[in-house]
Amino acid sequence: MNTLSYKTVSANKATATKEWVVVDAQGEILGRLSSKIAMIIRGKNKPSFTPHVDCGDNVIVINADKVKLTGNKFANKQYVSYTGYPGGQKFISPKELMAKHPTRVVEKAIRGMLPKNSLGRALYKNLFVYAGTEHPHAAQNPQTIKP
Repeated sequence: MNTLSYKTVSANKATATKEWVVVDAQGEILGRLSSKIAMIIRGKNKPSFTPHVDCGDNVIVINADKVKLTGNKFANKQYVSYTGYPGGQKFISPKELMAKHPTRVVEKAIRGMLPKNSLGRALYKNLFVYAGTEHPHAAQNPQTIKP
């Protein structure tokens, strides 16, 4: 038997094939959409997935301002941030955050599903979120997928 026929092939930065993908978030539930996008960014949907390499696709999310939250989460959920100063803990609901920055609700959800290390920070740079239907990445010929 040929010994090379059963070797596990590990992807690296040079051999990873990265594509561009467009996802329409209109009418989608935030958590379900975010988990699918995080999987695509990480590359877990590919047979050549390697845990320590950025082998996922670049994802463009459009209509991020039209995403849905189920139940009373739109008003009751709280995002917590801390400035580092005493009394500097701040709370904001998705309703208030959506009014100020419509894309950040989707960005926060996806970022929380990525690894909390240098690889996760590199993977997060492969995400592009836009509130409307227009995006400046037409030159990359992105493929539209259904989430």
